[in-house]
Amino acid sequence: MVKKNDSINKNTRTADKKNKKSGKLGFAILRPDAAGIDIGSKENYVALPPDRGQPVRSFGTFTPDLEKLAEWLTEHGITTVAMESTGVFWVPLFQLLDSRGFEVFLVNARHAKAVPGRKTDVKDCQWLQHLHSVGLLDASFRPEDAIVAIRTLSRHRDGLTKTASKCILQMQKALIQMNIHLHHVISDISGETGLRILDAIVNGEYDPVELIKLKSKRIKASDELVIKSLQGDYRRELIFTLKQALEAYRNTLSLIHDCDKEISKLVREFNDNQDTGLATNNEESEPIQKMEKILHFEIKQAFGIDLTRLPGFGIATALQVLSEVGPAGFSKFRSDGAFASWLALCPNHEITGGQVKSSKTRDSKSRLRGALRQSALSLANEKGYFGSMYRRLRAKFGPVKAITALAHRLARLLFHLVTTGQEYDESIYANAEASHKKRQEVLLQRKARALGFSLIPV
Repeated sequence: MVKKNDSINKNTRTADKKNKKSGKLGFAILRPDAAGIDIGSKENYVALPPDRGQPVRSFGTFTPDLEKLAEWLTEHGITTVAMESTGVFWVPLFQLLDSRGFEVFLVNARHAKAVPGRKTDVKDCQWLQHLHSVGLLDASFRPEDAIVAIRTLSRHRDGLTKTASKCILQMQKALIQMNIHLHHVISDISGETGLRILDAIVNGEYDPVELIKLKSKRIKASDELVIKSLQGDYRRELIFTLKQALEAYRNTLSLIHDCDKEISKLVREFNDNQDTGLATNNEESEPIQKMEKILHFEIKQAFGIDLTRLPGFGIATALQVLSEVGPAGFSKFRSDGAFASWLALCPNHEITGGQVKSSKTRDSKSRLRGALRQSALSLANEKGYFGSMYRRLRAKFGPVKAITALAHRLARLLFHLVTTGQEYDESIYANAEASHKKRQEVLLQRKARALGFSLIPV
């Protein structure tokens, strides 16, 4: 009978004989039909296996050039391709090759760093081809096309939101230059009262007594204080700046609303294709002000659970989860720990000589990671279980590490709820919080007895 080790050694020797022909000793070729592509803005360099004739060839980045590249790969029997995620230049080629039936590996550039001396485009594509052929590259997570379309609009919406924030800062800057401190007496100059007063100012009304009539009853500041804050130097050039910033702000809000409607349509189409069995919402029957409720409904329909019930989650965070991962994307991760690691919320242990030199989390620009950290920060003053956990972690490790640790916990909770289809149940964590308080009470009583005191409940 042939032993298992003898079989493995025989396969290894066979692989070494094949690798001698390619000049790559010590690595078994796992993907013989693999190619590597070095992405550029003007040229794409493609490397084939050494036994396929012309090993390296360059192609342009125009659409006919990309089609020629795909045909060339097909002619040489290539079935799988590896490319680095370089900016957004990889997107057209990725989509074209994926539609042609190629297995495309989008590789993190950090995982495919070239050894010293390999600094040319030709060497880079050859290095990618070799790493991919021997199975040393892992494909980055990329959701399905329907989710990618939602993600594109969601990221565009984030950019519009930042633009709106800049417009508010420009309006506030113009007011400060005119020595009008309206932002000191009302909480939000982009609210109902603030916009009314700004509209009156840009229309030529500078009398504080007339402007105070536009104040809402919900404003807690006194009339005298508001009148005092509206006395300033209404300069012509600053009024013009304020007017344009106000128009840009309203125009950006209109663009955000249009973007929300398009996102809602894409999510509805995605839900219809998934056949969730839930009732669909009619956008035409909803007024413009209820677009957020429409998005909430569609996202809930997509996941089957209400993500906004999670601690610190709002409609914006739920939209980030949908656009960055999608309902089916969670199945790509083997566990909640793997999902948290993908978000760079786990300690990244660097061990040298048996000792842990560093355990900092990896740097990441993941939008979902940022959304979870923002959700964790919003729980700082919450009275529930997660708010109490954040305060304990902050007292022990500081605010930065506490936010990361709580975001890690939220990521695991999110993974569990989506994969199991369960709604968030606050009572489970309420019982855990009660148990924690009971342990703290027992600990305090023990310390009091050790010091000769007794505790009396208030």
